[in-house]
Amino acid sequence: MSENLIRCIITDDEPLARKGLQGYVERTKFLQLVAVCENALALTETLKEQSADLLFLDIEMPHLSGIDFLKSLPFSPKVIFTTAYEKFAIQGYELDVLDYLLKPIAYERFLKACCKAQDLFRIKENSETYFFIKTEHKLEKLLFGEILFAEAMENYVAIYSRDKKMITHSTLKSVQESLPKKQFIQTHKSYIINMDQISAIEGNVLHIDKYQVPVSKYLKEEVFEKILNNKLLKK
Repeated sequence: MSENLIRCIITDDEPLARKGLQGYVERTKFLQLVAVCENALALTETLKEQSADLLFLDIEMPHLSGIDFLKSLPFSPKVIFTTAYEKFAIQGYELDVLDYLLKPIAYERFLKACCKAQDLFRIKENSETYFFIKTEHKLEKLLFGEILFAEAMENYVAIYSRDKKMITHSTLKSVQESLPKKQFIQTHKSYIINMDQISAIEGNVLHIDKYQVPVSKYLKEEVFEKILNNKLLKK
């Protein structure tokens, strides 16, 4: 997978709307569709297994609206609302969504919204080299290059460097949203690793410093493709 692809998920309760958006994504070279969901509850389950950079999210859906879904998340994904109703626009912008597309959606308008997302991700990756994490007593600055991997621990995340382990009240998804995707990849539902820190690969296990991190069988192909990425010495 190209490092510049934006991983996205479509969620809409209307089959024709899902099909139309899927066609638009397939026409857009810098987008990669990783899942299509029929409602917000299905999206909730999908996000437990799949990472995504961008959500195309309908608002009026059964059981849970797109707005209520977004409010319920412990992290803030990048979202483009897709809806037939103008009345939700103010709420959308209050939730800091990237764009608000009114159905029927023309491809040109869809592409404009996606280019806005692409520019945002490019700026973020090129400008940020660190973040602050809140531990028990203070905010600690951590350079991306110092991170070995992050591990989910129920309602907490442990972030490992060579000389310490920091625990913060957060989600793995929230941590992943803050890290550059060119350097970090999720290898398992409980792990995100710094690809620059891998010293060896043994079966479905990555050796990182003194640690061994598993690779899920569901993510194995994608993970190994990105890690090796033309760096495997041929015979």
